[in-house]
Amino acid sequence: LASDGHEVTYLTLRQWPTGERGEVPGVRVVTAGPRMALYNGTGQRRILPPLVFGAGVLVHLLRHGRDYDVVHTSSFPYFSLLAAGLVRRVHGFRLVVDWFELWSDAYWREYLGPAGRVGAFVQRLCLRVRQHAFTFARLTADRLRRAGLNGDVQVLRGLYTGPESRPAPVPAEPLVVFAGRHIPEKRAPAVVDAVARTDLRARILGDGPEYEAVKAAIARLGVQDRVEAPGFVPTEQVERDLGRALCLVLPSRREGYGLVVVEAASMGTPSVLVRDEDNAATELIEEGVNGFVAESAAPEDLAAAIEKVRAAGPALRASTAEWFARNAHALSLDGSLDAVAAGYSVRS
Repeated sequence: LASDGHEVTYLTLRQWPTGERGEVPGVRVVTAGPRMALYNGTGQRRILPPLVFGAGVLVHLLRHGRDYDVVHTSSFPYFSLLAAGLVRRVHGFRLVVDWFELWSDAYWREYLGPAGRVGAFVQRLCLRVRQHAFTFARLTADRLRRAGLNGDVQVLRGLYTGPESRPAPVPAEPLVVFAGRHIPEKRAPAVVDAVARTDLRARILGDGPEYEAVKAAIARLGVQDRVEAPGFVPTEQVERDLGRALCLVLPSRREGYGLVVVEAASMGTPSVLVRDEDNAATELIEEGVNGFVAESAAPEDLAAAIEKVRAAGPALRASTAEWFARNAHALSLDGSLDAVAAGYSVRS
């Protein structure tokens, strides 16, 4: 947007050390609040930062909202959306909202306990704000419509920012890779149990509240010689591991998109996911073309899906590369941004 000549302001909590400045070329960066820890010790999001950010957005838009034609925000953390919705009535800017997920009442209770009812109520308030919504999965779009979103919903497919050329896959090693935060929803320990049923090796990349559970599973199953959990590694190492892997294994029960599936496919590496009602990443899988979807995260189901990849051999890597080449632009961030820019002209 900035390079196309638009005036762009980026409003954020401070994400950099005191004394430094946040800078984006051609963009005015404005802080709406101080730097704060976003997660607690168990990996859950803290309540205070969204409240502080929402208050900062409210104050900024009350002062400067008349300067903006469009305010574009994520649905989460919801208080910034509510603030923009409130001030919009005064200044009349168009409101555009990204919805990566729409949580069910049951998941709110699971995540926050009794306080989950408050979270679900705030989410419903956000649905009532007049807006033009973007989402990244048909699953989320359908849920938004059923929940009565006050506005139009448009599905985008792309968040990928790498090369769009057809990949030339390297021969696969007998290795599976997991890459992501070790939080309960991603079920990283399930990879250990599945791999233990095979003669393959695994690298379980990332860190988080379940990292110790991953290491405990490795010790419990006695697979220290075949399964590694090195924690966070540099991006270059993630790319090397994905490129040489037999497949990416992502047993998440909840994903709003699944960018790592696209990143793996950009190297010709297929993926194994798990079928779950909250897992929108399965929309990225064409069975037998760029991977497989296991029926559950049970060790036998996950191991069986991995073995399907091995049985498919180099042909599956070739078809994964072809799938990526065929869908690359639609899966790219540039492709989504074209649709976003056009969406700014839609009255909401």
